[in-house]
Amino acid sequence: MRLHNLKPRPGAKHRTKRLGQGESSGHGKTAGRGGKGQTARSGSSIRIGFEGGQMPLIRRIPKRGFNNARFTTEYSPVNVGDLNQFEDGARVDETALRSVGLANGPVLGVKILGTGELTKKLAVIVSAISASAKTKIEAKGGSVEIIAKKSPTPAKK
Repeated sequence: MRLHNLKPRPGAKHRTKRLGQGESSGHGKTAGRGGKGQTARSGSSIRIGFEGGQMPLIRRIPKRGFNNARFTTEYSPVNVGDLNQFEDGARVDETALRSVGLANGPVLGVKILGTGELTKKLAVIVSAISASAKTKIEAKGGSVEIIAKKSPTPAKK
């Protein structure tokens, strides 16, 4: 096989639509551009959202209100089943979870979720924990301690 032998697969290429080749071609006269006006002209392009000079919808609707999403507390989720990689009787906190690679990213804390089964006794110290995870840890004889969440420092006046 050589470069001059390469061809696209059958049906992959279509012949170009030949516009303005007479009425019987089906694309004569206005050549698929409709009647007169801005879009019938050559070189015309109207930006997205332009409504012909009318006040666009995005500028007509009110931009009021408050969104609380900036102030949410984001936790890095870790399942109970993932804690089995620690030794029996180990102290599991955020730094231990980050060193193993279970908690990543710039978050304000770690939350333990109840998915999976725990086989070891652990001392868990995290920012948040689900009720099912807490019962699973305590059922194996482990302990759960919830530390106060880190709050972002307020802006100076």
